[in-house]
Amino acid sequence: MKRELSLPFHHPDWKRKNHVGRLFLEHTLLISDIMVALELACRSRKDVRLLTMDDLHLSKVREPFQWNVNIGQHRRCGVIPDRVFGLEFNGERCWYFLEADRATMPITRGDLHQTSFYRKLLAYEMTWTQKIHHRDFGIQRFRVVTVTTNSERIQSMIAACRKLKQGRGLFLFTDTKTILKQTDVFSLRWRTARDGETQSLQNGLEKTVHMRT
Repeated sequence: MKRELSLPFHHPDWKRKNHVGRLFLEHTLLISDIMVALELACRSRKDVRLLTMDDLHLSKVREPFQWNVNIGQHRRCGVIPDRVFGLEFNGERCWYFLEADRATMPITRGDLHQTSFYRKLLAYEMTWTQKIHHRDFGIQRFRVVTVTTNSERIQSMIAACRKLKQGRGLFLFTDTKTILKQTDVFSLRWRTARDGETQSLQNGLEKTVHMRT
């Protein structure tokens, strides 16, 4: 988000700068609210543990957590999740890349050189198909959870997600109002790219266990 809204150093537009500052604040607060909800949910459960980047045991932690991926047609794209966290259930782990979307980025554009949410989806898909998550970070399995402004934007995101050739199952979607009013984030039903399908974070953890048994 910071790169999307960066301002020139010279001749600043103070009205624009104040607007950008407010967006940054709202974005940061949304991320914090989501992480607090996750931590509170995990505290109430003895069978689920919230994992941080320290649990990845990387020799060198990148700040911010980021990587580059080839998205095709000789294009490389940088990926910087808004937050990285994991959940451990019955000894099995799944990692999550959080995207807190404030509707400042177009869903699609005609050129992959331009930033868009679809390009972000594609970058995560290519991360999965090229196994960058495992090679660079030792992550066996990950999902991408997106919290956006409203259900209409979710529909547009899902439509973009369905354009992917594979990896559509990586993505879960909800809106800000829904997640913030939910008293137990594990009870929240996230939208998937399949018609009418919803899934909870706990469902995803249980599937990880079932796949390995």
